[in-house]
Amino acid sequence: MLFLDPVVPGETATGFCHETVVLWQFLGIVLLVLKIVIPLILIILGMVDLGKAVIASKDDAVSKSAKQLLMRLIAAIVIFFIPTIVSAVFGLIGSFNDEVRDDYEICRTCIEHPNRSADITGSCKSYM
Repeated sequence: MLFLDPVVPGETATGFCHETVVLWQFLGIVLLVLKIVIPLILIILGMVDLGKAVIASKDDAVSKSAKQLLMRLIAAIVIFFIPTIVSAVFGLIGSFNDEVRDDYEICRTCIEHPNRSADITGSCKSYM
């Protein structure tokens, strides 16, 4: 389910991420959709261009389209893995104090798992 549940204010967690959980869940949904849709569009467009060039039977057009398809495949792979790379970079940052780290974990969890509901502590937990 992709329902956005507001956090009940007050209990244990505080901070920017705790107060804006719904925003982070929405951003997570948008990133999930873009992470899948953009690579698919790039690959489909590359295949269509290559198909047109093959039907035209021009060697230079086929090689040009094959290069474009390869570049689009590389771009699709990079776009798909950008959220993972950013998450890994932020995971390497260890200079946060405990309060900031807990608040950051709320943001990270809600973006990586947007289908989770925010509980009263401010963290995103699974519906199941």
